[in-house]
Amino acid sequence: MTTYLLAGGGTAGHVNPLLAVADRLRKRDPDAEVLVLGTAEGLEARLVPARGYELLTIAKVPFPRRPNRQAVAFPTRFRRSIEDVRRILDERAVDLVVGFGGYVSTPAYLAARRAGIPIAIHEANARPGLANRLGVRYAAATGVAFDGTPLTGAELVGMPLRREIETLDRQAVREDAAAWFDLDAARPVLVVTGGSLGARRINTTIAASAADLLATGWQVLHVTGAASEVPDPGLPGYRMVEYADRMDLALALADAAVSRAGAATVSELAALGIPAVYVPYPVGNGEQRFNAAPVVAAGGGILVEDREFTPEWVRAELVPLLGDRARVEAMGRAAASAGFRDGTDRMVALLDRALGAGARGPARPA
Repeated sequence: MTTYLLAGGGTAGHVNPLLAVADRLRKRDPDAEVLVLGTAEGLEARLVPARGYELLTIAKVPFPRRPNRQAVAFPTRFRRSIEDVRRILDERAVDLVVGFGGYVSTPAYLAARRAGIPIAIHEANARPGLANRLGVRYAAATGVAFDGTPLTGAELVGMPLRREIETLDRQAVREDAAAWFDLDAARPVLVVTGGSLGARRINTTIAASAADLLATGWQVLHVTGAASEVPDPGLPGYRMVEYADRMDLALALADAAVSRAGAATVSELAALGIPAVYVPYPVGNGEQRFNAAPVVAAGGGILVEDREFTPEWVRAELVPLLGDRARVEAMGRAAASAGFRDGTDRMVALLDRALGAGARGPARPA
């Protein structure tokens, strides 16, 4: 029996691919033990147990960004986290550590290296995080979601997708999806989403452009997220919802999309061949721009800066695009050429190779 420890959490970008891989491992070998390492504060604390996996938690120890009291305490707290993971590895006889980034991955990588346990890594973003930049030094195998991700020895595997997205037959469920959202399955649909927390620029611009978009003959399914302060235009063919708990049905309807460029969103849209206008989140390290780059380069997406995504831009660029169905369909084919539906299987195959390769370097005393 193989025992896997999957380390990651904090955000959906880490938890969702982790769960996709966990599900595939469990389906392939029901006797395998799949454990998840996370924190008590992250999104994994809710999602992992709900999916039927045992969550083992360690303290959240962020890397200090400036000299302060936390920076002074960091070395001791970090060593304690490594020791906690090492204890788990020994007690549960772990055969492979699989890291997806986030706070818990770094101590997991260091504990596994000291224990002589092989490590595999998945990096979801085109610009890798600190944990995986460190972990790749010790990894037997590394998979990335986007081509060109700067991790030494990385292999392009794509994004491990949720099963409902991976197996989605958009045409087969279009009628049901339209009924779910009270839209017309015979008319094209523009799906707009800024993620679960919403995106103020996207929300305000799309709501202000409602009449222009509807005049093209398209319908709009606008998922506002938590930032739902924008008023509903209340126009026929414009459906505004705060949250779509059946996002698979929303994507089944999507003939085109407007969205942020988070790694999971870009990967799902490309895998399903949905052309998109990507409006990267303007704060942070700029990773969203890099996430969208391969799809945009293939011709399956358009990148527009947050500050430039205005009603004027919609009238000048998006409205003419929606009026050119041949161009929209060509963009959809281009998007599909840059996407992966089999990212989960590719990542699991990489795990098998990591198990066969063993640990990188000899075991060291704890």
